[in-house]
Amino acid sequence: MRKNQFIGFAFVSVCLWALVTYYLFLDRPLNHKPDQQKQIQIQEHLSLLELKLNEQFLDGEKLLQQLRNIVKEQQLSVRVNEAGAEGRGVGEEQQLEKQQGEKEDEQVNRMRSLAEEVLPDGGPVIAVLVFACNRITVNKCIDQLLKYRPARERFPIIVSQDCGHRPTADVIELYGDEITRIEQPDQSDIPVPPKEKKFKGYFKIARHYGWALNYTFFKFNFDTVIIVEDDLDIAPDFFEYFLGTYPILKRDPTLWCVSAWNDNGKAGLVDENAPDLLYRTDFFPGLGWMLTKSVWAELAPKWPSSYWDDWVRQPEQRRNRACIRPEISRTRTFGKIGVSNGHFYEKHLKYIKLNEKFVPFTQKNLTYLLKDDFDRFVM
Repeated sequence: MRKNQFIGFAFVSVCLWALVTYYLFLDRPLNHKPDQQKQIQIQEHLSLLELKLNEQFLDGEKLLQQLRNIVKEQQLSVRVNEAGAEGRGVGEEQQLEKQQGEKEDEQVNRMRSLAEEVLPDGGPVIAVLVFACNRITVNKCIDQLLKYRPARERFPIIVSQDCGHRPTADVIELYGDEITRIEQPDQSDIPVPPKEKKFKGYFKIARHYGWALNYTFFKFNFDTVIIVEDDLDIAPDFFEYFLGTYPILKRDPTLWCVSAWNDNGKAGLVDENAPDLLYRTDFFPGLGWMLTKSVWAELAPKWPSSYWDDWVRQPEQRRNRACIRPEISRTRTFGKIGVSNGHFYEKHLKYIKLNEKFVPFTQKNLTYLLKDDFDRFVM
């Protein structure tokens, strides 16, 4: 009897504990924070978890690459031992270097011929330079460029890869001769001030930009380049936009770039009924932009070791020149995870409106963007 009473008492106690727990933690709303603030906090925790998982993934990829390098070194060592002569191994290495040099020379000659080709309509040849590192989703960017590109001889696509990330290289190489792949050769560590160690990625990006732009302008000999990052969506009239604004950029010395990006281009803040509207801006927008060899020749000798986009906005570089930018952006970033750790993406970048209506800019009179005409236009 006592045993049954004890069991009954225990059962009632458990039921009461469950009710109290339900009331406190499930049914009862938290008084110290509104529901919306709780959702924001949960989202922030999820975003932080995503960043941590991505960092672990990248660390794993680096370790895998190191293991691959060790295996390659061991395989080479075995081949040398089997040959029975160290001299032969050195000779093979020299032969490999010679072959790589010949392949690079062939690539340079081919790209130079494209850069210097005179098209039937007399129009420009503009290289598209895609910066890639360790995003295998670079295929999304390349696919869109190939989809909307009007002619390969007009817009040769060059993908410059940093980081030595083999999975990304494999994706890029799948495109064959549709694109040209180059690789930033200097993978050495970069000395960074102690206070900026967590921003080392920005130093590597600046090094990559400097090398790739020098290579494209001075080795391939292109006169004009459109710079694209590997995390950008592009609008259907992306190429038409740059082709239409090209004559204005070349004609007006008070312009120094054309950008496809409106930094304030969120849906609701732009006039969606005016996709053909363009402006001059003193602010460098970036995120899909075009510049000429003459401007790069001016910037290259003093290119910074880090934070290049902030650097080009300084008065010493801008020199009272402006950029053309659209009312509605022709690019939009999908790169939530990156060197900046997703800062501003959730609150700003993902809300940028991407133009969907094709505008025939090459058939429009854009002379209102010339400085004197534009000053009258906005007054």
